Amino acid sequence: MDTSTTKRLLLIGLLVLAIGVVLVFRLWTLQVIQYDHFQDRANNNLRRVTTSQAIRGRIFDREGRELVTNRPTMAVTAPALRIDSFEYFDDLSEAQQEWVGLLAQTLDMEKEEVVESLTTRREGPLEPRLLAIDVPIETISYIAEHAEKFEGVEVEARAVREYPHGSVAAHVLGYTGGISDEELELEAFDGYFTSDIVGKTGVELSFEHILQGVRGTRVLEVNAQGRLQRVVEETDPTPGQDIYLTIDLDIQRAAERALPEALRQAQRRGYSDARAGSAIVMDPNTGEILAMASYPTYDPSEFLGRIHPDRWAELIGDDSDFPLTNRAISSPQPPASTFKSFMTVAAIDRLDWDANRTYVCTGTWTGFGDQWPWRCWLRSGHGGANLYRANFDSCDIPFYEMGRSFHHRWYNDGARDGDEEIQEVVRSFGYGRRTGIDLPGEHRGRVPDAEWKYEFNRDFPEYRQWIAGDTVNMSIGQGDMLATPLQVAYSHIPFVTGGTALRPQLLHSIRDSRGEVIREMQPEESEIQPEVSEYAIEVIRDSLRLVVTQGTGRSTFSGFPVTVAGKTGTAETGRRDPRTGERDRDSHNWFVGYAPANDPQYLAVVMTEHSGGGIAAPAVRQIFAEIFEIEEGWIDVNDPSR
Repeated sequence: MDTSTTKRLLLIGLLVLAIGVVLVFRLWTLQVIQYDHFQDRANNNLRRVTTSQAIRGRIFDREGRELVTNRPTMAVTAPALRIDSFEYFDDLSEAQQEWVGLLAQTLDMEKEEVVESLTTRREGPLEPRLLAIDVPIETISYIAEHAEKFEGVEVEARAVREYPHGSVAAHVLGYTGGISDEELELEAFDGYFTSDIVGKTGVELSFEHILQGVRGTRVLEVNAQGRLQRVVEETDPTPGQDIYLTIDLDIQRAAERALPEALRQAQRRGYSDARAGSAIVMDPNTGEILAMASYPTYDPSEFLGRIHPDRWAELIGDDSDFPLTNRAISSPQPPASTFKSFMTVAAIDRLDWDANRTYVCTGTWTGFGDQWPWRCWLRSGHGGANLYRANFDSCDIPFYEMGRSFHHRWYNDGARDGDEEIQEVVRSFGYGRRTGIDLPGEHRGRVPDAEWKYEFNRDFPEYRQWIAGDTVNMSIGQGDMLATPLQVAYSHIPFVTGGTALRPQLLHSIRDSRGEVIREMQPEESEIQPEVSEYAIEVIRDSLRLVVTQGTGRSTFSGFPVTVAGKTGTAETGRRDPRTGERDRDSHNWFVGYAPANDPQYLAVVMTEHSGGGIAAPAVRQIFAEIFEIEEGWIDVNDPSR
């Protein structure tokens, strides 16, 4: 054997030896160093982890009466439908079309809905897909009797929300639904599962993390074919905590009875568009919301499982009057003459007006010149009117004077770079900002000013400038001024408390499933604390009392055995008669009041849309009558209620 051959054999031997060393080292690594790692993987291949939903916490009123509870029901699931892509039903195979058609017919679903549920990738590939929940017992029986047609279809027990009082307090309570892909991306829903039911609106959403509870887990051992061998570990779900609201069920019902009755009365008077409104009752001493009603309303049980697309379209359509909107916090309107109390405060504390300063109302004001007359709502005039009468008879002329005086100070006295004084005063009472109520969807309202108008009319330069007419129009709660019913109620609290503003509150306490108190809420002072003189508060208190004894609310509360103080308001909508081009008589109506007047325990606001005047105040009387257990029917009056 020559030398070259020997060298080649030696090299080959060394190469084989090196490969052997590498293989031995790798085998040693797998068996010794990475043993635990691969053992865990092997174990995991034999184990499956499943979770079980926790029972959602219940919702009670302040007296412990159930507003939302849970009931057992049946749900139907089916194996995932494995297809690469889906656009049209015809894309499915013949067998798949037959399968989907059977499920759709049995569960009263659209075929496209079934396919969407069975092809979702939100769950793992082996997880069953939820098709329907709260399935009628007749359908469950049919599936059981024809099990051979429904191979892979499972029926399981689940808990769903139950509403013992139907639609009562629907806008406060809200509704629940399956968590969406968008919600799963949010930090607030970190740790949630794709099959979780979550709050969508109302307190169901506000207190989601209190109500949700903690899922239970089961670690299952399965064989290579995926068949269950044993339960390795199991943790029971932890129910969600219960919440008790400040709502009083009896007062809530009273508010929800008064609203539709008020609208029916308006329709009888010819206001055919009077189809919506809202009401609030609160304890002005604590800020607790005792009732919050919005009309039209809806039944939250419609959202159990799924809501049919046609029904959803009805609820949000332009002809629906938007029953899902909580008008008490989300539908701001011009506050009209309820705003005059705050103009009075501004005049006293900023202009140093005396409450007995008198103006003569002839029905027409020509403060901008004879060529630009402004009218009082009473065209014949009120005669002499001081600030008390300006409020209780809702005379407009003194407020026009206030508006002109404030505008002169701002525009002509070189203070245009500072805050406008009217806006500063009314913002201190909470207008133009959210109250902080523990509900989603609260509108901040609007306090218009020069900066807002400039930005709002960016595309219309000729309308950008804030003019004296804007200030004067705002002085009677009209123009671009907007407020929600909750803001109107909230802003009047300082007149009851002597200046302190309390944050509106819906959560009364949090308790466990045994009723043990975990946390009890206390009244909170709001960050908004108006600077108002004692003299101004006394003038407003006296004026609000005179409204119902001598003024625009006199007929409504005549003979009522409980003393009431309050303010009427009628807001022009600006709509015009399409035939004549003239402004029609369409208007929204307000009343804000508290009782008993000398020791206020209840503060109420009613606002009715497109109802004309004299509607909201009788609705408040009806609510107060039920609160104080006074038996009487609807009081039909002809108060001007401006």
